[in-house]
Amino acid sequence: MSLNVALQMDPVETININGDSTFALGLEAQKRGHKLFHYLVEDMSYIKDRVKAHAKPLTFRRELGHHYTVGEKEQIDLGSDIDVILMRQDPPFDMGYITATHILEHIHPKTLVVNDPASVRNAPEKIFLTRYPGLMPPTLITRNKDDVKAFRKEFGDIIIKPLYGNGGAGVFRIAAGDQNMGSLIEMFQEFYVEPFIVQKYLPEVRKGDKRIILVDGVAVGAINRVPSDDEVRSNMHVGGDARKTELTARENEICEAIGPELKRQGQIFVGIDVIGDYLTEINVTSPTGIQEIQRFDGTDIAALIWDAIEQKI
Repeated sequence: MSLNVALQMDPVETININGDSTFALGLEAQKRGHKLFHYLVEDMSYIKDRVKAHAKPLTFRRELGHHYTVGEKEQIDLGSDIDVILMRQDPPFDMGYITATHILEHIHPKTLVVNDPASVRNAPEKIFLTRYPGLMPPTLITRNKDDVKAFRKEFGDIIIKPLYGNGGAGVFRIAAGDQNMGSLIEMFQEFYVEPFIVQKYLPEVRKGDKRIILVDGVAVGAINRVPSDDEVRSNMHVGGDARKTELTARENEICEAIGPELKRQGQIFVGIDVIGDYLTEINVTSPTGIQEIQRFDGTDIAALIWDAIEQKI
């Protein structure tokens, strides 16, 4: 089959062709004979019961400095002209992101949106985690300073981070006795209208923060992201070192526990984060890591994702 595929994502000029998962998905789509279009989320509109976007025909190629070609912008009907939309714009998961999911609901599943927009909206990554209390580390979601103080008194060493951030931005470790905690909480209260998330610090992170990819609810590959000596964060955006890995029995147990629900919700492409024995995040918005996994063990996750999409179409 030949499909018209729209990439709802950030500017293509900024793509890192050696790490971007959307780029890998686009190349695989072209390999299968599908036609790509690109638009920014602000180019999408709800117009008289239709969902349209000002989009450009797009061609990807793995050439550094010359990785894409776009045609002239045209307004397309996402409900009738497009077969698949890959919703791949990065968070923050704010009202703009939420509004985009509401608009896309008007055309899904006639136009297949990956991942299901209603499920994405209902599964913000750090809150979705709380559905699985037996799998996650001790966690607090709050804006209350006294509750944070009590939490640190109980666990000693904690991590505090924005509830709707991504890429490791705004993640702080507050060790026992750290005198900056009060100021840091005040800063979070000032800059974020929503609660923030606090978790027990897991020293196992020094051995790595494992990113595991699930396709249609099944674990298909993983990489281990090891933080640098001067960092608490292991995200590759901030210098985490990606290394080859295999799944442990506990990690397989975690995937088997959450996989059926991800599949039921139409979450085709999901990346989860595991530190030690704990599930720390479920990433459903724009997961990354598939290119690194392929370089380490040859698993072509982009092909597996497209197999799942084509089967649903």
